[in-house]
Order: sequence, then structure tokens, then C-alpha cells
Amino acid sequence: MLAAAPSLAADPPYPNRPIRMVVPFAAGSATDSMARVLAQELGQRLGQNVVVDDRPGAFGQIAAVFVAKSKPDGYTIFVTTNTTHSANPHLYKSLPYDPVKEFEPVARTATLPFMLVVNPSLPVRSTAEFIAHARSHRGALTYASASSTSLVAAESLNTQAGLGLTGVLYKASPQAMLDVVSGEVPVMVADFATAMPHVTAGRVKVLGVTTARRSALVAGVPPIAETVKGFDVTSWNGLFVPAGTPRPVVDRLAKETLAVLSSSEVVDKLALIGFEVDPLGPEEFTRYLRAQFDYWGKLIRDAGIKPE
Repeated sequence: MLAAAPSLAADPPYPNRPIRMVVPFAAGSATDSMARVLAQELGQRLGQNVVVDDRPGAFGQIAAVFVAKSKPDGYTIFVTTNTTHSANPHLYKSLPYDPVKEFEPVARTATLPFMLVVNPSLPVRSTAEFIAHARSHRGALTYASASSTSLVAAESLNTQAGLGLTGVLYKASPQAMLDVVSGEVPVMVADFATAMPHVTAGRVKVLGVTTARRSALVAGVPPIAETVKGFDVTSWNGLFVPAGTPRPVVDRLAKETLAVLSSSEVVDKLALIGFEVDPLGPEEFTRYLRAQFDYWGKLIRDAGIKPE
């Protein structure tokens, strides 16, 4: 009897072609900036081009659906945040994707502080002065938001401090920040990458950070929690692939991502755009995600945000 011939359809070793890295926010956002650093570094380690594909809109839902429906072969990676996987399930009555069943966690990359910033025309220099000013002008101030962290942090402050701010929703953080700079919408809780260039140039004033403790990324800026007891809204960033992606591929991506994040040069690059590298592998990240689901649900309920 003749021996069976090897299958001609066997898949070649992974990866053997370019990889798409999908981002749920616009070019210039913190997550886009993170993805571009990772794409370059992962591309070198994997020996393939990694192309960043920004698909902003609907608080990340457009990108999430695209990734969820992509072939689970390791050639589509989702670089996303708590917006799509921790907050959206509590912000919307129904979602066109399932953040648990349709995705496989690869690695948490970092956490990132957001900052309360205002147009320089507001006569305030601290969170306490801002609260007093907003209370004395109840209903007159608006805030911009373009992500779940921005929205939830602003509404948490709104509720806890009794400010009476009105929210204005944007598709992308960079555009929202430009309107804060112009004074059209004078307040925003913004990510470091979006806000810091304008802070440095004096186009906006930073009053506080959203993390419970001070951040080394914005030395000298106090936490909002020093004025509003218990305030803590911390965003995270991580990598996912579509559910059903072969385990060896997930493990390879996790291994290379964690290796990239162990580089002091990469840590420094990410710090410049507002990320505090804090990596977790697939199993630890999965456990973290379970806790974050509950954490963001409580934040949203306590802020009085009703699901749409």
C-alpha cells in the first residue's frame, strides 16, 4: 500500500503575510499612538508588516464588530481599551458584538491617566476652583467627550461634585480637544496624548488627573481625588484577537507583545504619549477583564448614566 502523501493544504508557519492592527479610535488618539509603536516593534519581531487600521465611531462599536467578524487566524489584532470591553456593555442596552464570547484576550499593555483640562478663559487654577466656578454657573458649562473614559470621568465628577455640566459627544478626541482650545466647549477629561501638546503650548489648562494617585507622567498635577474623595477613573489598553484564533497563535502574539513591553526604550516611548506600561499575559488579562467589567458597571451606575 502506498503511504499517504503530505497534505498540500497545510498552513504555512504563522505569520506569513502582513497583519492588520485595528484601532477603534481616530488617528492621533492615544490608542492610535500606542498601536503605531506596537506595530513597528511587533512587525520586527514577527518578520511581517503590521498595518494600523483606524476605524473610529460609536464608542468603538464599528471596529469591534469588524474584528469580531474577521477570520480567527491571527492576521487581525484589536488594540482597544475599556471602552469596548468594560464600559460599552453598561452604556448600551444592546451591542452588535459580545465582548466576552467574540474575542480572545492576548495581553494588557498599559494603563493611562486622563486629565481634567479647561480652556484658559475659565478663571480657575485647580479642581476645587473649577468645582466652585461650575456650581456658581450651574447649567452654563459644557464638556466634550469622545470615549467611555472621558464620558464616565466627566459624569462621575458632574454627579459627585454636583456641577450641572452638559455633555457634548464627539466622534474623535482630537476634534473634541480642538473645540476645547477654541473655547466652544470649555471643559474636557482627555487622554494624555490628546491633551498634553495643548497643555505644553498653553492652549489649555490641566487641573487634575483621574487616577486615585499621582501619575509620574504628569508630575505636579494632583489627582481629582484630593478634592473629590474616592474619585478614581483609570483606563486600560490591551490586545485581542477574534474568538477561535488557534492557541499557538495567541500565545505567539502574547509572547512577542510582552517582549516588546519589556524594552526600556518602548516603555519610554509609550510614557511620552501617556501610557504607564503594565503588562499582563492572556490568563491574567482574562481575570482582570472580569473585574473591570464589574468596576465599570459600578462607575457608570454611580455616575447616573442611563444605558442607551
